[in-house]
Amino acid sequence: MRTVLITGGTSGIGAVTARAFKDAGYNVVVNNVFDDEPTAKFKEETGIPAYIWDVTDFDGCAKGVAQVIEEHGAIDILVNNAGIIRDAMLHKMDPDKWNSVINVNLNSAYNMCHAVINHMRERKYGRIVSIGSVNGLAGQMGQTNYSATKAGIIGFTKALARETSRKGITVNVVAPGYVNTAMMQDIPEDILAGIVDSVPVGRLAEPEEIAHAVLFLADENSGFITGETLSINGGLYMQ
Repeated sequence: MRTVLITGGTSGIGAVTARAFKDAGYNVVVNNVFDDEPTAKFKEETGIPAYIWDVTDFDGCAKGVAQVIEEHGAIDILVNNAGIIRDAMLHKMDPDKWNSVINVNLNSAYNMCHAVINHMRERKYGRIVSIGSVNGLAGQMGQTNYSATKAGIIGFTKALARETSRKGITVNVVAPGYVNTAMMQDIPEDILAGIVDSVPVGRLAEPEEIAHAVLFLADENSGFITGETLSINGGLYMQ
């Protein structure tokens, strides 16, 4: 049974993806930065263990990954899902908004991949899937920080894919468009209607659709796909 580790895996797309992997027969563990009530509720409802560490902490990631490997025998699949937004136009964006998004969304991918890569190389097997965004491809006003991190994830993925392809490790990105999560539901109704109207298929993605794409890239039969970005955006942005 393959073991998958999902960062930011107790809520939103991460939680849905964790449930999807479990339903597909994987051994699933998740990471969260807070050992809070929502995390406890997630563990109780799913039976999926949640490990607590800060993905922006290099040493914390190394220790967390080592603990997961010790307790579960291996990490076959890593899903870099942890992410935040701190939106502002650049001329109003303070350093904290810039740096916090860079640290959580991009530096965490380095921290986590660095922590698992030798383990995967030694076992000559691995699947790494990072969650990108349509805004890392197309850009978005008020999101220079977020768009930079998601574009950075794509470049990081292509480079790491070249380094690891001969070791049986694939590295890919799933780039969602607008997804029907709690974050979107907090948007004012008129603005949300405009967003939906801009999507050619005329709706938001469901989190399960993003999870399905992650499972596809993580599958053992997807070993000839690496360095790719799979866009799940309803036609909002076409390359």
